[in-house]
Amino acid sequence: MPRVTKKPRNARTTKEEIGSLTFPVKFLDQDYEELLQNCLLNKKNFVDEKFPLNRSSIDPRKKLEELNQGRIKWLRPSQIVKDPQLIVEGVSRFDYAQGKYLGNCWFLASVGALTFQTDILNQVMPAGQSFSKNYGGIFHFRFWRFGKWIDVVIDDQLPTIYGKLIFVHSKTSNEFWPALLEKAYAKVCGSYANMHAGFVSEALMDFTGGVHLYLELKKTRTDLWELMDCAAKAKALMGCGTPQGKSPKIPVLPNGIVQGHAYTVTGVFKVTCQGKPVKLVRVLNPWGEEEWTGDWSDRSSLWKKVSENDRSECYSLANDGEFWMSVEDFTKSFEDLDICCLRPDFLSGTSKCSWTSTCYNGSWEAGTTAGGCIKRDTFWTNPQFRVRIEELDEECAGGQYPENILVSLMQINEKRNRSLASERSIGFYVFAIPPKLKDEIGNFPAKFFNQRKPVADTGIVKAREVMSFFKLKPGAYIIIPSTNKPNENAKFILSVYSKIESHKRTGKRGMTDV
Repeated sequence: MPRVTKKPRNARTTKEEIGSLTFPVKFLDQDYEELLQNCLLNKKNFVDEKFPLNRSSIDPRKKLEELNQGRIKWLRPSQIVKDPQLIVEGVSRFDYAQGKYLGNCWFLASVGALTFQTDILNQVMPAGQSFSKNYGGIFHFRFWRFGKWIDVVIDDQLPTIYGKLIFVHSKTSNEFWPALLEKAYAKVCGSYANMHAGFVSEALMDFTGGVHLYLELKKTRTDLWELMDCAAKAKALMGCGTPQGKSPKIPVLPNGIVQGHAYTVTGVFKVTCQGKPVKLVRVLNPWGEEEWTGDWSDRSSLWKKVSENDRSECYSLANDGEFWMSVEDFTKSFEDLDICCLRPDFLSGTSKCSWTSTCYNGSWEAGTTAGGCIKRDTFWTNPQFRVRIEELDEECAGGQYPENILVSLMQINEKRNRSLASERSIGFYVFAIPPKLKDEIGNFPAKFFNQRKPVADTGIVKAREVMSFFKLKPGAYIIIPSTNKPNENAKFILSVYSKIESHKRTGKRGMTDV
């Protein structure tokens, strides 16, 4: 786990260190320490001119139809309650509830997962901030954005109507960490409205800078619960989502599940019911209400059929948005699962086998390296990366999970306004390199790809990131990231994780090692 340590004042920060967790990039060139000291010196609370108290920070394009912006008043916590606190009796997934005007359940579901991991939470919300000691109306948070950590400064003026917070709010009236965290992320996105609709994986990665594993539950693997159990023990963050309903007017199904909604996975547990093992998954609705009402829900009679130890371990009767369900009902009710962790070592299946990683910054440039998808004649001109899979010993190769490589491709969008970000359709393809060609230097020509089919691919998807977790036989391979159409300019990060350190760069088509 990376820790933030201060460098001596006379030590210089190298170019390679800028953007690390220790030396994050100052978002919009705002230096928290300098601004704080200036506020304390002048005895004036900070006012953030780069996230102004007007419609441009709330909803510049009037996307939130139900919100009357004319009624909004920005207030500091001390103007809302008498004794504001950043955190009251620790951070918990039950601290907050989603606001009714903003559809950012994907973000808040990720926050719910974040509350379980104190070390990661301390990275996102640096220590030493409060409403008492050295208070200057200024706070800061850290997020991982497209390969670099950024430090985001905000003032503590929050949007209210009639003295009540209009977006995320704490169930404890004088606790404000959720609202300030949401404001910092809204600033990164360009406005609060730009947080409307998204994917859990986006915020999970922005909180951790870690490895992302995406699973489609309709293609469910037989060891799904075991995988989730290993991820939970490895302190991974997990979120899931339900499919969109046929009618937006009926978002909540009769069984209590909300359609087109993001949830946090908060636990897994195995109980014995009438002599048979039952694998359970615990899920949290960021609304703080609306729970599953089927088997193993809070009022299910099945809880009476388990041992007292099992019941005391996990049963709870409370209308707090959290509930248990069997893994079978979980896969029927939800369509996808996102797992995010700092390292994928839990995928090894054995303590004697760990994962190594290599990341590359690259770009598709029109006329040179933007060849388009595999159907295009210019496909071969895309950047090319080589990976070598060595033969593993029996214990490592025969672990719980047969997959031995995880590849992630993320496009970099440098526009601040999240809703205006023009995401390309992207994907990658993996080709086996014949032994007779393994020592060839440089990029392979069009003929190489015309004569072969990929051994793995993601297809082309319009998304910020695509990834795949798969097994390759020992040998040499080449990974080709691409956009859908040729001549589409974009930057990307290609991350390759494997059970051995086996990557090296090939060619000179705009590729730079991170």
